[in-house]
Amino acid sequence: MKIKKIGLLPKVIVAIILGIACSFFFPTWLVRIFVTFNGIFGNFLNFIIPLIIIGLVAPGIAELGKNAGRLLWITVALAYGSTLISGFFSYSVSSTVFPNFIQSGSVADLSSMTKNAVEPYFTIEMPPLMEVMTALILAFVLGLGLASVKGDTFKNILIEFRDLVNMLIAKAIIPLFPIYIFGIFMKICVESEIGFILSIFLKVILIIFAMTAVLLLFQFCVAGIVAKKNPLRCLVNMLPAYVTALGTQSSAATIPVTLAQAKKNGVNDDIAGFTVPLCATIHLAGSILKIVACSYAIVLMNGMTLGLGTYAGFICMLGIVMVAAPGVPGGAIMAALGVLSSILGFTQDMLGLMIALYIAMDSFGTACNVTGDGAIALIVNAINERKMKKEAA
Repeated sequence: MKIKKIGLLPKVIVAIILGIACSFFFPTWLVRIFVTFNGIFGNFLNFIIPLIIIGLVAPGIAELGKNAGRLLWITVALAYGSTLISGFFSYSVSSTVFPNFIQSGSVADLSSMTKNAVEPYFTIEMPPLMEVMTALILAFVLGLGLASVKGDTFKNILIEFRDLVNMLIAKAIIPLFPIYIFGIFMKICVESEIGFILSIFLKVILIIFAMTAVLLLFQFCVAGIVAKKNPLRCLVNMLPAYVTALGTQSSAATIPVTLAQAKKNGVNDDIAGFTVPLCATIHLAGSILKIVACSYAIVLMNGMTLGLGTYAGFICMLGIVMVAAPGVPGGAIMAALGVLSSILGFTQDMLGLMIALYIAMDSFGTACNVTGDGAIALIVNAINERKMKKEAA
């Protein structure tokens, strides 16, 4: 009898449990070994992410032919619309619920959050060949250009490059994900960062988690109606991507898993190949939900009064700024700092608290982002199928 291969989801769950358990008895020198591995593997992910975007997005757009431009803008519009809905939903809940238990008070001392920081033995710098946004624009230019020309030479090169990227994902990245996630959770528990923040913001975190669940149900209900599929089944199929994102805290790093699960939901390979990497960069509904909620909590704590008018401008601008956010841990909040300061009037101390609170919950927003990418892929795939049926008729 053949032994059934253990799937990625069980491996990730086991890695999380072991990471938390081992943090209680592993000596510091052993923890630092895993932290060193995570540093090297994380740098490798940063290096490979632009290549993944080019390798998947460009040939995916090119193979769509004349429909590429239309589907590209449909995907962008869906991603931005989803982000805005998430932002205003977060503001509505936060402005209604938070005043019931948050009162003006002093900001906690952030220095205690990192007093037990564990450093790697060494790091190996692997600077990427280009920034994420540069890779995304290059993928657009190559894909749309090749979709318009008749020659196949360069298109075939991109297709072979995609095969290379897919092999790298399957043979090098996916197998090492559980070890990477094990190290992440062990480091967090050893440093006690999450415990400190949760003791202060537990209610805020629970409400944000509940909001992400409602948002995902809404996204997949809409996707299920459009694609004529069971929304709950499609959502369950995306759970491996959700759990993986909890560990990696990176939309871009989770692309391989998100891509596989989107295909499992019946999304065409070409559609999935360009919507998933694209949405990993421009669709940050979970991140904007978390940023709006966290910022509103900090606004209340500091006795500030900001109404819907201010937050409407903040949310619309934040949705645009999120496109420039790198799909790496903490990338969204780093991109949002300028908007928090310029529109909401956050001081340096408030920005510091915002970063600490956001990073502590980064995995929940990222998991919501990548899972929602699967819903957008379903909608785009359904639109493309209907267009092709009309053309065939």
